[in-house]
Amino acid sequence: MSNRSTGMCPFSIVYTKMPNTILDIAVIPKCKSKAASVLVDQYTEFLSNVRMKLQASNAKYKLDADSHRREKLFNPGDLVFVRLRKERLPAGGYSKLGKRKWGPFPISKKINDNAYVVDLLEEFNTSHTFNVADIYAYIPPDDSNTHLDPASTDNFLSGGE
Repeated sequence: MSNRSTGMCPFSIVYTKMPNTILDIAVIPKCKSKAASVLVDQYTEFLSNVRMKLQASNAKYKLDADSHRREKLFNPGDLVFVRLRKERLPAGGYSKLGKRKWGPFPISKKINDNAYVVDLLEEFNTSHTFNVADIYAYIPPDDSNTHLDPASTDNFLSGGE
């Protein structure tokens, strides 16, 4: 059965032929046989073609996957919501029906495009570094001035609102 990426049977890639004949091809430094030398050259070219097909197939898969991704970039001072996963909450503080996103909190530092330090309140007692997958941009309602209310975490230990 042929592989979708290479278009060939894996056995024929490894052994250069279908399973009825098995050859162990090794590069011999001082090979005097012209037929063996030609066979090794053909096999080397064959493997390079397979390698190129696999790279082209992987590039296509990457292009398809990247078309669905959106780059999220934030700057220090931006207000964001953070998703606190179960592992970040204290024992017994997680509820299936509780809040998932907390905030808004300002970003205090950018580590790289994938990690940011968020200025969380001390009640959260967790690391302030978040992956971009757990950060969501805060969009204020109706162009009003946004103020941070420290009382918004009163329900933290009770599982949310």
